[in-house]
Amino acid sequence: MTTRAGFVALIGEPNAGKSTLTNRMVGAKVSIVTHKVQTTRTRIRGVAIEGAAQIVFVDTPGLFRPRRRLDRAMVAAAWGGAADADIVVLLIEAHRGLTEGVQAILDALRDRLGAGRTVALAINKIDRVRRETLLALAQEMNAAYPFAQTFMISAEKGHGVEDLRRWLAESLPEGPWLYPEDQIADLPLRMIAAEITREKLTLRLHEELPYQLTVETEAWEERKDGSARIDQLIYVVRDGHKGIVLGHRGETIKAISQAARAELAEFLGRPVHLFVQVKVREGWLDEAERFSQMGLDWRDGAS
Repeated sequence: MTTRAGFVALIGEPNAGKSTLTNRMVGAKVSIVTHKVQTTRTRIRGVAIEGAAQIVFVDTPGLFRPRRRLDRAMVAAAWGGAADADIVVLLIEAHRGLTEGVQAILDALRDRLGAGRTVALAINKIDRVRRETLLALAQEMNAAYPFAQTFMISAEKGHGVEDLRRWLAESLPEGPWLYPEDQIADLPLRMIAAEITREKLTLRLHEELPYQLTVETEAWEERKDGSARIDQLIYVVRDGHKGIVLGHRGETIKAISQAARAELAEFLGRPVHLFVQVKVREGWLDEAERFSQMGLDWRDGAS
């Protein structure tokens, strides 16, 4: 039997649904999803099987106009994921259409990827608009860029996702699979654990604070009873932020830890003992080591 394998990069504006689609394709949660933009910070690979094909989905950070070093490194990671992929899928939101941000991505696609690259269009959140609007948007997008194929999907509800996955499987190059059959993600467990805790922080906290913090897994101990002890650090930039994360009498951090521990235990399939500390580190947004822990290249953030 002829096998196929390759990388599919999902690109688009923040909150276009890339992480939701990655998780839907893989059939498990490998990328954190929140209602806040710019949740995904690094390239997260989720592995899906479709027939004799192994599709490695690369969920990239949203493409936006960067302001800070972290923003620039995230955008560089997104374009790096696209440049390295066999197929690129541009996700746009049906109800927002061809925005300025999407137009900027289309312009950059021509400059950065050049000719001959397979780029598909996925119009997401189709349940939010009428059919006529969808068809008009598809025509407008295809007039703006020569997409190899166009798909109408709802990543959240699963509509149209099977068609996209089948097409991707058929379009990937022939070759041996890149990962073991039972592997669903290509991220160290320590990073997955940190991402799960960061998701709970992002869901619980408001405004700018989630963008001013990061989570690192400091220690991981496998215990004789089969459980795991995980120690994590949450870095914030000022004392006031530490107080918000901790909450009144530590209630906020307790709730966040409980939610993260429950999801980690489910993900790992065994008991987890999670210990989380909050530390003030004013300059973490400019530290190479913090970027490395997030899977980003600090040099890519240089202005």
